[in-house]
Amino acid sequence: MSNRTLIADVETVASAATAPDSISFTVRSSATSDLEQLASLYARAYPTGDAVASYDEAVADIAASLEGAYGVYLHAASPVIVHRGELVAAVMTVNRTPWEGDPSCPFIIEAFTAPEHRRAGLATTLLVTAATAVSAHDRSIALRVDDTNTDAIRLYEKLGFREWPDAPTT
Repeated sequence: MSNRTLIADVETVASAATAPDSISFTVRSSATSDLEQLASLYARAYPTGDAVASYDEAVADIAASLEGAYGVYLHAASPVIVHRGELVAAVMTVNRTPWEGDPSCPFIIEAFTAPEHRRAGLATTLLVTAATAVSAHDRSIALRVDDTNTDAIRLYEKLGFREWPDAPTT
């Protein structure tokens, strides 16, 4: 499995203003109190073993993210979508990644949606929200994506993300 780093101008992403298809979806900033719901969503969003092997591993990884293990966590640029009291989509953004070779700008470390809520515009809404949140202080936003995740790559490119020239292959 290989990853590529993508970067976009925040104004380009933010201009793709969108809203979820249904009024029963609420967009808000993430909170530390979302840990368990974020972990549950994270564990469900990926096939077992792709991101984490268990719910406990998901809790540990999300907790590490919230505590700054991957960069200072930006709650305002880490929106979630709630549907009927449950988190169904999330983007997690840090101020800068700790990894060498990544651009020095806000970085989306995770973007995930519950399988039953995919293709409803939720990821687009969250990416636009994250870009808008950092636009007052930063000109760019970046992320990593698995080379085989063609649906995500297509979405990111539609929003203006492009290959980071110095992207390491991992």
